Amino acid sequence: MGLSKSSILVFWLSVLVVCVTSVAGARKPLFLGHNGVRDNKNSLTTTPGETTINRCKYSKNNANDLHCCECFFLSSKKMMMMINNNNGTNFEDKRANSGMPRRILQGSSKDQMKSSSSLLQSPVFCFFLGMLAVLVILLILILIFRKSLKQNKVVKLLTQSGTTQASTDLLSDNLHSLSYFDFHTLKKATKNFNPKNLLGQGGFGPVYLGTLEDGRLVAIKKLSLNKSQQGEAEFLSEVRLITSIQHKNLVRLLGCCSDGPQRLLVYEYMENRSLDLIIYGGSDQILNWNTRLKIIRGIAKGLQYLHEDSHLRIIHRDIKASNILLDNKFQPKIGDFGLARFFPDDQAYLSTTFAGTLGYTAPEYAIRGELSEKADVYSFGVLVLEIISGRKNTNLSLPTEMQYLPEYAWKLYERSALIELVDPKMKEGGFLEKNVAHAIQVALLCLQPHGNLRPAMSEIVAMLTYKFEIVQTPLKPAFLERRHKRNRDLSLSSYADTTPSPLQ
Repeated sequence: MGLSKSSILVFWLSVLVVCVTSVAGARKPLFLGHNGVRDNKNSLTTTPGETTINRCKYSKNNANDLHCCECFFLSSKKMMMMINNNNGTNFEDKRANSGMPRRILQGSSKDQMKSSSSLLQSPVFCFFLGMLAVLVILLILILIFRKSLKQNKVVKLLTQSGTTQASTDLLSDNLHSLSYFDFHTLKKATKNFNPKNLLGQGGFGPVYLGTLEDGRLVAIKKLSLNKSQQGEAEFLSEVRLITSIQHKNLVRLLGCCSDGPQRLLVYEYMENRSLDLIIYGGSDQILNWNTRLKIIRGIAKGLQYLHEDSHLRIIHRDIKASNILLDNKFQPKIGDFGLARFFPDDQAYLSTTFAGTLGYTAPEYAIRGELSEKADVYSFGVLVLEIISGRKNTNLSLPTEMQYLPEYAWKLYERSALIELVDPKMKEGGFLEKNVAHAIQVALLCLQPHGNLRPAMSEIVAMLTYKFEIVQTPLKPAFLERRHKRNRDLSLSSYADTTPSPLQ
C-alpha cells in the first residue's frame, strides 16, 4: 500500500512537470477575436529578426479585427500603469471612450502576468524547473527504496531459523506497520540505556523508556547479553508472533533491531506501566473494584483472542501480573510473548519442556509437560485472585494457611467467607460483595486440577460479563506440597500421582 501511494504521487508530480513546462515554453503569440475565442489560424509566428509588432494585424479603425495579445499589452502600457497607480479612474469607461475593442483573455490574471514575464519564457528557467521536479521525484524514490529495504531486513529476520512459508504468509500482512530501527537510534532514544530510564526487568531482559526523534515515547526491550542463546530464540519468537496478531488487549510492537549482537524490541509505551507495580503495593495508586474488574475482563478477552479468535492458536505460557501492561485509562494489554507457542489445530496438547513462572503454572504442564490453552486458563485464575486480593500468589512470610493464594482462597470458599480475600484498599471505594464473590468463583473454576474441567476463555468472558450464571461447582485445586526445610523450597513431586493425565 505504501509503495502504490508513492507511485501515484510520483505520477502526478510528473504530470505537473509536463504541464508547467508546456505553459512556460508556449511562446507563440495568441490572437483573440472580439468574442474572446482563440484563432489558431491567424496566430503569428515570427522569423528571426522580425518582431510580432511588425506583423500585427491590429487596426485601430476596425474593432472587429483580430488582435495580437502581445501588441495589446505593449500598446496599453500606459493604461496598465494608470490601473496600477489606482487613480480612481474607471478602466472600463476609458476603454469604451477610446474605441478600444473588448478583449477577453484566457486564464487568470496571474497566468497573464507570468506569460508576459521574460523569466518564465526563458529556457534556462524551464530547465531549472524540470531539474527541480526530477530531484523531488528521485528523493521520493529513495525514501521508498529505504523503506522497502528495512522491511526486507525484517522479513529476513523473521524467516531465519526455520520459519515455514505458511508462517511467513501470515506475517506479511502486518509487516508494513513494523519499523526497523538501527541500534544507534535506540541508544540515543534511551540516553545510552540510562538506568534512570529503566522501566522494569523481565525474563528477556531490561525494558527502558525511550524518546524517538519524532517525540514518541516507547518501551525498548533489550536482550540480555549473558543469555544470548535463549534470548535469541525468545526474540525471534516474539517478533514473529506479535506481528501476526492484533487486538486492543495485546501490546503493539512498533519495531525491532537486530544489529550485530544487539537484539531489541520497540513497543508502544504504557503510561501506567505493569500491573504488578500497582497491585503489590509498589505504587501510590489504588484501584477500585470497577477498575480491577475492567482489567480482569480485558485480560480474559485478550486470551480469548489468542486461543479462539485469532487465525493462529497461540498459548502465551507466561500470564502473570508483570506481563500485563496498563495504558492511561487502565486498559490492560498482554505483553512479553517470548515464551508463546503456536498451537497446531490437529493436536490436543503439546509435549514440551517446562517454561514459565512457578506459581502460575498448571500442574499437568509443570509435571508432565502437557501444554494446551488450559495452561493459560490456570494462570489466569491465579492472576484474578492476585488482582482481587492485592498480593502475590506465594508469600512465605504469611501464616501457613495463607502462604499459597489459591489454597487460601479455596479454604475461604469452603467457609463461605470469600470476602475476606478482598484487598483492604479496595474496600474504601466500595463494591458489591456478590460481584466480587462471582469473580472469585470464576477464578476457582480456572484452577481445577484437570485441564478438561476448566472452562474455555470465551465461557470465562461470558461469565465475567454476567451473560449467564455459573452453574458448575469448582473442584478443589491441586496444591504444591511445602517441605518445611530451612530454605522452604516448593516441591512438585508429591502431587504428581494425584493429578493423572486425562489424556492417558
